[in-house]
Amino acid sequence: MAHSYPDSAHHAESADVVVIGEALIDVVTSSRGTVEHPGGSPANVAYGLGRLGVRTSLLTSIGDDERGAAISRHLSSAGVSLLPGSISAGRTASATATLASDGSASYEFDISWELAPVAPPSFPRILHTGSIASFLSPGAGAVRTLLEQSYRETLVTYDPNIRPALLGTHAEALAIFEDLVPLTDVVKLSDEDARWLYPGLGLDDAADRVLGLGAGLAVITRGAEGSLLATPANRLHVPAVKTVVADTIGAGDSYMAALVYGLLSRSSDGLAPAVLEILGRTASKAAAITVNRPGANPPTTEELTAEPAPAPA
Repeated sequence: MAHSYPDSAHHAESADVVVIGEALIDVVTSSRGTVEHPGGSPANVAYGLGRLGVRTSLLTSIGDDERGAAISRHLSSAGVSLLPGSISAGRTASATATLASDGSASYEFDISWELAPVAPPSFPRILHTGSIASFLSPGAGAVRTLLEQSYRETLVTYDPNIRPALLGTHAEALAIFEDLVPLTDVVKLSDEDARWLYPGLGLDDAADRVLGLGAGLAVITRGAEGSLLATPANRLHVPAVKTVVADTIGAGDSYMAALVYGLLSRSSDGLAPAVLEILGRTASKAAAITVNRPGANPPTTEELTAEPAPAPA
């Protein structure tokens, strides 16, 4: 059976951001029943960037099936193009998210990750990767190769978005993570990621470890407690924007997309404290807007720049 995919590959070479990583279907089960949404952390970041008006392309692996077509249409609706090689004859991956009464989610995955070996046709302003795609073989090897080819030519951002059930041993996952960080410029961890990777370290020390591996900016998000943005020269704690939580699906990805958006639009002041504060506050607001409504539904540019921010809980 043929499936309809938007013809968007011609946008790829003009993208300001290229995202590399998995796209899948989130099967969300709650007390209200079961629904399906396009998801996957890298695909969510790409979609979030598209919603913010950023010219974005995604290199991924989806099947030539109904779920793959749904993902492609979803991304296209935000102006995101799929890079050539992203559609294969296999089955589109899925993640079943079970929502608890407080809106938090637990996950089970049906995923295989392969990526055709490709060289970037041109280098975007920012290359983003992360999540399952950076850990799960055989595709993780192709991701690493792309970073090796790109990191001296473009700004690289990385969000490991740790999923312990898919990562093998802690030692193996930590080794992969620490092997990739030197090929990146900006690393974003949740506090859960940081504690899983570095169980003996506090969050500030975990940020120091990431910076010591070669990143120029380490960001650690802490949910309602805000976020930490650290460079070798500066360190800033940015408060969260208080809001009523519908669910937490996609919050970290919205934060990441808005962080990349901020990095694209920052002034020539590098990562000075004032720049870090703008980056952190913009990303925190994006996350607050997302958790205020169901599913991975990131803000548009108009929503992100509008005042006021979401109402306090």
